[in-house]
Amino acid sequence: MTFRLRAARPADLEHLYEMAKLTGGGFTNLPPDRAALNSKLERAAAAFTREGDTLADELFVLVLENARTGAVRGTCQLMTKVGQRWPFYSYRLNTLTQYSQELDRTVRAELLSLVTDLEGSSEVGGLFLHPNERAGGLGLLLARSRYLFIAMHRARFADRILAELRGIIDERGGSPFWDGVAGRFFGMNFQEADYFNAINGNQFIADLMPKHPVYIAMLGEDARSVIGVPHPSGRAAMRMLELEGFRHDGYVDIFDGGPTMVAHTDQVTSVRDAVHAKVTDVTATEGERAILATGHLGTFRACFGARLLDGEGGIAIDSASADLLDVCEGDRVWSVGR
Repeated sequence: MTFRLRAARPADLEHLYEMAKLTGGGFTNLPPDRAALNSKLERAAAAFTREGDTLADELFVLVLENARTGAVRGTCQLMTKVGQRWPFYSYRLNTLTQYSQELDRTVRAELLSLVTDLEGSSEVGGLFLHPNERAGGLGLLLARSRYLFIAMHRARFADRILAELRGIIDERGGSPFWDGVAGRFFGMNFQEADYFNAINGNQFIADLMPKHPVYIAMLGEDARSVIGVPHPSGRAAMRMLELEGFRHDGYVDIFDGGPTMVAHTDQVTSVRDAVHAKVTDVTATEGERAILATGHLGTFRACFGARLLDGEGGIAIDSASADLLDVCEGDRVWSVGR
């Protein structure tokens, strides 16, 4: 395995742009726009260079690199405190129960309410793996390395963390949910709204969106059937999030109706189970399969490897991962079992 995760740099702009063109829409955190991507890289550079253990509105961008060729084949992002520049809107699914004594009948209506409940949370998102690399578990490396980064820099993240999964997008690149709900008020199709949001933020939602709850029974079947349903390409990601301790608490994306998964940061499996240890050997030929990470902020790097924990604060790792991480005996690494 020659792949490792590292902090993104300004020179990665073209790599990110080429991957962004492959997303197929509905991928707000990775827009196919050089200016927007460059802005993300500038924010990430500021976050990676800021020292201190205070929580602020920051963005970290990581990239998956083939260490042998230098090719960048994947990316992911961590937002430390959402809803600070503009409100972080979600729809919340809830139920209104009404009873008529005269009819002796109880009626329950499902509603979508526009809320900012998740404001101030951290977010993991922007995960994309090049289609030619979607084998060998690299998606797992991208996803779980983010949680090691959080464990290594815990004070820079909130106590609650969320992940938004892309909702159903049809063969035309449209969203049945958008067409059935918000699209009726905005005079633009999903692709236009999604792109505008990716570049400018969603303040226009606050300006134009009706604040009254939406009765789900009044939506068309196409829109109703996709509420809280992930895009087929995101089902594996949803299962992975569930294994990490995330749950769907009834929040859905305001654009495509995809599920928003939520967890307590310290209860995320890969954060809770992360081990910090001193390297005692870099020639291990066997051991537990693990994700290994080292570095601090801008020098962060992570890869697959093997580990042997000695129970006394020491860890033996294989030579290949030691090379990828550029560590030797006496250095310290973080790890979590696969």
